Amino acid sequence: MNVGIVCYASVGGSGIVATELAKALAARGHQVRLISTERPIRLGEFQAGLAFHEVQTPGYPLFRDPQYLLSLANKLVEVTRAFDLDVIHAHYAIPHAAAGYLARQILAASGRRKVPRIITTLHGTDVTLIGSDPSYSETAAFCIDQSDGVTAVSESLRDDTYRHLPVRAEIQVIPNFLDCRHHRRTVDERLLARYRGADPESKLVIHVSNFRPVKRAGVVVELFRRIREHLPARLLLVGDGPDLAGACRRAQELGLAEDIEPLGEQELVVPLLSLADLCLLPSAQESFGVAALEAMACEVPVVASRVGGLPEVIADGHAGFLHDPDDLDGMTASALGLLTDAALHQRIARGGLQRVHEQFCAEEVVPRYEAFYERVLAGDAASVARA
Repeated sequence: MNVGIVCYASVGGSGIVATELAKALAARGHQVRLISTERPIRLGEFQAGLAFHEVQTPGYPLFRDPQYLLSLANKLVEVTRAFDLDVIHAHYAIPHAAAGYLARQILAASGRRKVPRIITTLHGTDVTLIGSDPSYSETAAFCIDQSDGVTAVSESLRDDTYRHLPVRAEIQVIPNFLDCRHHRRTVDERLLARYRGADPESKLVIHVSNFRPVKRAGVVVELFRRIREHLPARLLLVGDGPDLAGACRRAQELGLAEDIEPLGEQELVVPLLSLADLCLLPSAQESFGVAALEAMACEVPVVASRVGGLPEVIADGHAGFLHDPDDLDGMTASALGLLTDAALHQRIARGGLQRVHEQFCAEEVVPRYEAFYERVLAGDAASVARA
């Protein structure tokens, strides 16, 4: 099967999962074309069956903003004609599904007999933030409905889509996943000595995100402050975004700057997660929670908010602990329990690893995408109105 996968190249969950899907499909014998504005951060080295195509969006004085939608649609037409794509898999409704729809119309109007099917995967903010904005909602709903198949990464997101948008298409839930051969705990003692500090009893806490307001980086710092009141610890902030600087300023105000290390964007997070004793994810909203999944795969217990798709990822009390977003006392208590009770820490770490391997490894999830592609190509999963 010839598949074109469209995604953002950033370290956000959608780009990570789309890139991992492209690699997994290529490993299973498909011909995959990954299409984005720049080389995705998780693409890695050359892999047979996988190629990257860059979307270039020139700027012209006539246009106030770069016309990414138009240049992406044009690139999809070019790649389809050159490589005979069967499927264009758009990760994000706006603008990727819109570009896929436009490319399909161009190809059909040109007289091409074989036109690729459009599959759209919803990841979260394309529905809950961008799609639900009145400026985009009708366009987002139209592009979702015009797709030949639609998936969402969690049941929570599927329900949110129907709640926020006038969408009538059937939405299949296929969760995010990891390559569990690579996402596993691998401790580098040199890194451990560097980031844990001189005190062997010190604990290492980690937060991985794109540092948007929804991730609540300030709450991460506050939870760390509370942890530090009871035991020696250090905090690693992995990722970059608009709220990182504010979190660092808050750490300085609290006198914690020397105990917090902002590491910026990192292509390889497994070595850093493998150092950690605890992962904090007190988000205001998560449609899935890839950061939690990666931590669990590395046997790092997660303390997180009970929001969105996180309860579908973290079995509360078995694979981590969930609390209401405003329950900082509860989050602190769970964090301290994990950091001071070795037996509890081991039980939760093993529970998280077990849950990942039972439900979220590529071997379990990627065949579901393949089956969905086949259904769409056969016409069995076309966008149909809900009963």
